[in-house]
Order: sequence, then structure tokens, then C-alpha cells
Amino acid sequence: MFFNRWYTQKEDGYVVLLGVLIVGAIGISVMLSLLLLGLGSSRTSFAEEQSFQAKALANACAEEGLQQIRDTTSYTGSGGLTIGQGACTYAVTSQGGSNRTVAATGTVGTMTRRVTVIINAITPLITATSWQEV
Repeated sequence: MFFNRWYTQKEDGYVVLLGVLIVGAIGISVMLSLLLLGLGSSRTSFAEEQSFQAKALANACAEEGLQQIRDTTSYTGSGGLTIGQGACTYAVTSQGGSNRTVAATGTVGTMTRRVTVIINAITPLITATSWQEV
């Protein structure tokens, strides 16, 4: 009789220990899942922010190209800017007469965005017929 009671209490201890281990394993897996989801979300947000910054830089370089045309109406050439964490380049090409194309590229980290501006008049005002991301 004494042996049976001791044996039963020992089994109850193993059952409790096994239950604690199972609940702990489930808790750890849930915690790891939440941690990995948060890390993935953080990476996505960082990439999205870099993409927005690269687009802003591409637009800034396109504006710089237009300013160069404003300063010198016969301007064709290229240049670039470095602002903050990124850099951009632009190239102004003549399509004949007052028609010009400004191609700008902005890069931040691994993100690159491109903008093309087509203008058909320079004086008295620069008239853009198209400003689009390519």
C-alpha cells in the first residue's frame, strides 16, 4: 500500500513537470513568432522609408536639372546632389528646339527610384508635358 501511494505521487510529479514543459514550449514558440513578425515589419518599414527618400531625391535632382535649364536655356548635361543618407544624379538631353528630357535617379541604401521629366517650352516659363516615375 505504501509503495502504491509513493508511486502514484511520483507519477503526478512527472505529469506536472511534463505539463510545465509543454506550456513553456508553446509560450516560447509564440514569443519567437511575435519577435520574428516584429523584425520583418521593422525591415519592411525601413525599406519603405528608404524608398520614399529615394523618390524625394530623384524629384530634387529633376528640379535641379530644370533649374539648370532655367539658368541657361541651351543647357544639356548632367550633375548630381548628395543630401542626407542618399545621392541622386540627373541628365538633361535636348530633343530639338525647346524640347528637353530630364532623367533623374535617386538612391538611398539599396533603394533606387527614377523620374523622367519631358518639357516642351523653356521661355517665358518651363512647361512640363510629363513628369513620371519610370
